[in-house]
Amino acid sequence: MSYAIVYSSRTGNTALLAKAVQETLPQADCLYCGAPAPEALAADTLYVGFWTDKGTCDQAVADFLRQLTGQKVFLFGTAGFGGSEAYFAQIMERVKENLAPGVQVTGTYMCQGKMPQAVRTRYEQMPESPRRAMMLANFDQAVSHPDAADLARLKEAVAR
Repeated sequence: MSYAIVYSSRTGNTALLAKAVQETLPQADCLYCGAPAPEALAADTLYVGFWTDKGTCDQAVADFLRQLTGQKVFLFGTAGFGGSEAYFAQIMERVKENLAPGVQVTGTYMCQGKMPQAVRTRYEQMPESPRRAMMLANFDQAVSHPDAADLARLKEAVAR
């Protein structure tokens, strides 16, 4: 069974996940690994990674997912806000809306990812409030992600 790993990574978080996927799967079966591209569509199974943009996958990945027809797909992604499996599930449901009915989702995985320092600077400029405090705390927690435990959980999910 051939596979391709397709991903979009704005800050390097999703690229780390893609590398973990690649380390888990047999190299001989890999047809493609990289940014969304037509040559990846020839694979039987696609591992598609994204960064979260406004509660769903980034536009490059959304456009790619809409091109899938009968392939199997494993979706993985990162989001700056984390700590809530319910939030990750909502994102994944929005991402799946880009898939045609004939595409089979074989698995999903999401974890928190670090954000650029400019985001923290923006939060710091907000007026003092519980919301500001929560956003700063989330930013500080995200700094270490994806971490070794995140990558291990992804590898386990892919191996299933």
